[in-house]
Amino acid sequence: MQKVVEKSPKVALFATCLTDTLYPATARAVVTLLERLGCSVEFPLDQTCCGQMHFNTGYPDHARGLAGSYERTFAGYDAVIIPSGSCTGMVRDIHPQLGAEPAPTYELSEFLVDVLGVTDVGAYFPHRVTYHPTCHSLRMLGVGDKPLSLLRAVRGLDLVALPDAESCCGFGGTFALKNADTSTAMLSDKMRHVLDTGSEVLTAGDNSCLMHIGGGLSRLRTGVRPVHLAEILASTEEDPWAPATR
Repeated sequence: MQKVVEKSPKVALFATCLTDTLYPATARAVVTLLERLGCSVEFPLDQTCCGQMHFNTGYPDHARGLAGSYERTFAGYDAVIIPSGSCTGMVRDIHPQLGAEPAPTYELSEFLVDVLGVTDVGAYFPHRVTYHPTCHSLRMLGVGDKPLSLLRAVRGLDLVALPDAESCCGFGGTFALKNADTSTAMLSDKMRHVLDTGSEVLTAGDNSCLMHIGGGLSRLRTGVRPVHLAEILASTEEDPWAPATR
């Protein structure tokens, strides 16, 4: 894995389509967190989609154009940070197959732990939390226990292990549309395990999975809130996390 060597790296945020459109609080949290840790963060306005949906649905030529756009937009940065394991996996593993040479690109937790070398980011989050390891971060990127290491260092946080954590939540992008019955059954299992923890908050590194699981939990009126890892890590005693109004 490529490493950033500067003490104050110049990094760019790639927000992802879903976060930019539906969960802007996550993008703001990433900037808050990285600036607190000494990074100079920029948000290039020319960024669009990574092309994952196009590639997975059988449109490689469309994905190739988006991969080229990503390469041009983020050229010259020390690192690009993405609050999504699936989009990071698309950029790192698939963009080169499409002929692009992306800038060094990291999922948030691996950038914090592997590049900045920190696990205690000064966060405060006095809530009972369980963590769902998303499929791409777990299997494609191999982030391992990096998110858990970060969560364990958060003051006030009561971290509860999620039963059968490595099972997919059933979202899988277009999988949830093409295989709705199977997706719903997988979601039901995941929600049952979340509820078994007695947690107030479900966290993960991908808003797509949090949207899927959180939607099901909301419809059942469970009271469990889906909160992206970045929002937990950005929360401090002086500026605590508060539920976003959407």
